[in-house]
Amino acid sequence: MDDYTPDFSLEVEGVKGLCPAGEQYAKRMIAEKKIPVFSCEGPCIRGEIARLAANLVANEVPGYARSCHAETFFVPHSTMARWVKEAERAVMIDGCFLKCHGRVLTKLIHDEKVLHIDALPLYRKYTDLFSMDDVPEDERKAVAREVADKIKAMLKEQARAA
Repeated sequence: MDDYTPDFSLEVEGVKGLCPAGEQYAKRMIAEKKIPVFSCEGPCIRGEIARLAANLVANEVPGYARSCHAETFFVPHSTMARWVKEAERAVMIDGCFLKCHGRVLTKLIHDEKVLHIDALPLYRKYTDLFSMDDVPEDERKAVAREVADKIKAMLKEQARAA
């Protein structure tokens, strides 16, 4: 089995139109100069913890807001994509070392603008599980809280250093 995939591209069918709610939201985020926060969105436990943690970070840290990865990645003419591309930086919370969403994001915006976080080393659990349903919801939320608190501390430290 080959353990490495060279760079590749993916052809995506074009789209007409825009998400009205996403347009309104992204315009507000641009006006408020919010920093977009992305996360892994997979059904695995690692992706779910990253997603929950990203929601907590975006809701609890002033100046940050969640961005829609799908609209950013696949609707390049959207205001959501413009917000992300023009933002001072972005936070990417991936669920594991594969950094799936982060690898796409760093092709849209310069890698130096991305604070790329692998959530798994922040809690080191569930490496033998895939489905998020294998971990009780209360436990998923508690671990996501732990991860979010560590990320919030990282962001606070970076702000102090700047």
